[in-house]
Amino acid sequence: MLAALLGLLAHSFVGAAQELPREMAASIDEIVSQAYSSAAAGLPCEIKSRGKPKMLRWEQVDRCLNDAANRVAWEEISRRLAQLQSSTAKVPPGQFERAVAASLEAHALPYERVFAVKNPEVLLPLTNSLLKYLPADSLENLPVTDNYGTDVGTFAGTYAYERTGGLASANTYRLALFQYRDRNGNIQTAADKLLLDSFGVPWKSAMAQRGFCLPSDKLK
Repeated sequence: MLAALLGLLAHSFVGAAQELPREMAASIDEIVSQAYSSAAAGLPCEIKSRGKPKMLRWEQVDRCLNDAANRVAWEEISRRLAQLQSSTAKVPPGQFERAVAASLEAHALPYERVFAVKNPEVLLPLTNSLLKYLPADSLENLPVTDNYGTDVGTFAGTYAYERTGGLASANTYRLALFQYRDRNGNIQTAADKLLLDSFGVPWKSAMAQRGFCLPSDKLK
């Protein structure tokens, strides 16, 4: 059901882009393409593995993804998009933003362009950072293995977890988490919210899937 909902959302994004004036949609696509060119400048990153079962090093995975996102000149991209939105024909509220999100999803990079991995039999760790950049329809139904080597189920999408610092703190932090379908068909979530190398999916199954999507919440 979750996969179907995510599919409908992705479809609505594409529809929003198609309803925009052709020149505006093309301009959005050009700006987003340039953002991805900046992000991909240092890719792929060579990632090593460790442990048993063999899993890619989570700290190298996270550093690679976050560095790629940080190479984007977000303020400049935001300025160009705002200028485009204000200088062309008016569109219904939210439609321009949905078109930008659609373009970001459409240009998402497959993992084999992001990570250079020598051993195809390793696991790709489902870290919070990896999940933060994951396109909505990626990794669906891939087997999920824990760090003891146990097959716990199949990947069933991501969700956001938000928590404040409590009475003594006003700080709020937000994490990207995932859920999986166990062998009985029930949806489960990880007890530990800080995902490092607790769970992974097979690299050989994930490598061709779209995995790195620049997030729209970086735009001002």
